[in-house]
Amino acid sequence: MAKTHYRVAARDEDSSEARMGFLEHLDELRQRLIRACIALGAGMVIAFLFVDRIADFVLAPTLRTLPPGTDLIATKPGETFSFYLNVALIGGVVLSAPFVMYQVWRFIAPGLYAKEKKLVVPFLLLTTAGTVSGVLFTHYVMFPAMMSFFAKFSSGRLRFLPRLEDTFDLYLNMLLGMVVVFQIPTLTLFLAKMRLVSARFLWRHLKEAILIIFIVAAALTPSTDPWNQTVFAAPMVALYVFSIGIAWLAGPRRGKDASVDSPKLRLVIAATVMDHARRQRRSAEASRSIRGDWSARL
Repeated sequence: MAKTHYRVAARDEDSSEARMGFLEHLDELRQRLIRACIALGAGMVIAFLFVDRIADFVLAPTLRTLPPGTDLIATKPGETFSFYLNVALIGGVVLSAPFVMYQVWRFIAPGLYAKEKKLVVPFLLLTTAGTVSGVLFTHYVMFPAMMSFFAKFSSGRLRFLPRLEDTFDLYLNMLLGMVVVFQIPTLTLFLAKMRLVSARFLWRHLKEAILIIFIVAAALTPSTDPWNQTVFAAPMVALYVFSIGIAWLAGPRRGKDASVDSPKLRLVIAATVMDHARRQRRSAEASRSIRGDWSARL
């Protein structure tokens, strides 16, 4: 009895949250955006207190790959200030990422069922781990390899003097791209929960996925060395295989679904057959009565 009351209460709670109007959704979105911006601003203030250390951390892999005696140059008056401001922004995004992701979850939670709301912990863990992994892979592997390749073309007549703004823009674009790529497990979790993909489907298309991953790695890798392409593609393949495991854990169990759905399916088929037979019997009786009336009149 208590379980039935709990289920009814949970269903009523879900239906009341689903009846939120358009203006209420806008107000909820406004509140979540304000809280996320406050958290981002607080993270930027904290990061700006250590902006020199963060800037050295960001530029260290690039400076190590440059030829001896080569430094980054700034040719615009506000270029260095913009660089430090962007560094503080990156630090603020990293520090506020868990809270911002929680606000995103709180905004989409009213549209989910009670059992789906329990995914908040895996959602936060996967998004945070994906963000940190994408940043570390770009910082220590992808961007230094690209800058080292570009630095090889420095010669006596052509001196390699990269601008600070151009270098940091390239670093930031690659960083954002890899952070998105490392969110594949999170996307797979939700697709598996919505039964749009399954572990069997992902495993069946593993060869095609590896081919596409190596094509993307070849396009992103400036060098034609197959070893560098393999280094770029290996994390993506690992993410895909890891996503297969997540889809297997998040997907429905075949035995459980069969034990629940098979009797229901049988009942539906039996009811359909009985209803069809009942209609045929009624139509036959109606036709016999009509023929009896016509024979009586004749």
